[in-house]
Amino acid sequence: MKRVVVTGAGGGIGAALARRFAADGARVVVNDLNGDAARTVADEIGGIAVPGDAASEDDVRNLIDTAWAELGGIDLFCSNAGVLSSGDENTPDEQWQRDFGVNVMSHVYVSRALLPRWLDSGEPKRLLITVSAAGLLTLLGSATYSVTKHAALAYAEWLRATYAHRGLIVQALCPQGVRTDMLTRGNARGSGSAALLAEGALAPEAVADLVAESLDGTGFLILPHAEVADYYRLRAGDPDRWLGGMNKLQRGFEQGQSA
Repeated sequence: MKRVVVTGAGGGIGAALARRFAADGARVVVNDLNGDAARTVADEIGGIAVPGDAASEDDVRNLIDTAWAELGGIDLFCSNAGVLSSGDENTPDEQWQRDFGVNVMSHVYVSRALLPRWLDSGEPKRLLITVSAAGLLTLLGSATYSVTKHAALAYAEWLRATYAHRGLIVQALCPQGVRTDMLTRGNARGSGSAALLAEGALAPEAVADLVAESLDGTGFLILPHAEVADYYRLRAGDPDRWLGGMNKLQRGFEQGQSA
């Protein structure tokens, strides 16, 4: 992959992806809502910084137009930006809308802008969507993250099913715990899920390495944590048992908070 765009690349998984692709010889466009963070990573890897909001269709179109002009095209687009909010059914509507915008609509905006340029181009083009294991399973303590990541996975599946024969390779990156600011903030506020995920958390660089290896193939799911595949099979094969186990975890979290 010689021409790459990564959103949410000012830190965490996105920055690790940008660094890995640049080390492999790609020209990389670095996007992040935090312009200073985007420029820092871009300067480090010799890339191009294009700050912007992944949840804004205008910003996404500007990102793709700029990247296309600078690189002469795009071979791989990593739709990686995401947000995590704690909460339940009482989470304010504004938070639901923000999380849905970043975690779902950002991918829609990317595909709207890219597919007219990519489909039937004669060369396979690749869209990597960072979903999270929460999209395959769930995340206790965050209704918005669980719901929007399920939606992101559903959209990735739909894109793959609809456009694979027209040269679009869609892959869904579904890590469990990764040592990023998102996980650190969860631990700081005493999240039971964050504490559980931290036990087997991977470095962002390890996730980026697996992604780079996975780009040699076309497998839809990229699972940095092998156990997620087992959980996913259990969830599909025996949903009552799986939900019972998740509820047991939830009860444990609540008892720990009241102790």
